Amino acid sequence: MFTRKPTPELIALDEVIANVLSEMAGLPVESKEYTAASDNYVKLLKLRKELTSSVKVSADTVALIAANLAGIILILQHERVNVVASKALSFVGKLR
Repeated sequence: MFTRKPTPELIALDEVIANVLSEMAGLPVESKEYTAASDNYVKLLKLRKELTSSVKVSADTVALIAANLAGIILILQHERVNVVASKALSFVGKLR
């Protein structure tokens, strides 16, 4: 949905990965250098995946947000029909 702007570290890592791939293209597949380069390539891809992984939102947080929004919508619908004279918004959970 939302994409992050690539950091300078990520751009440099992409360049290193491209260099390893170009180096591998010039090596015979059976050589030890090719095996070492492919191991480095796998390690670099794992590092890139760790750098680009996003932070997951817990299910508890999503449930709390949904409950607060549902409460706000119910209060607004009720206020549209009947005027609420009390502090009805105090029922909405506060951010922690």
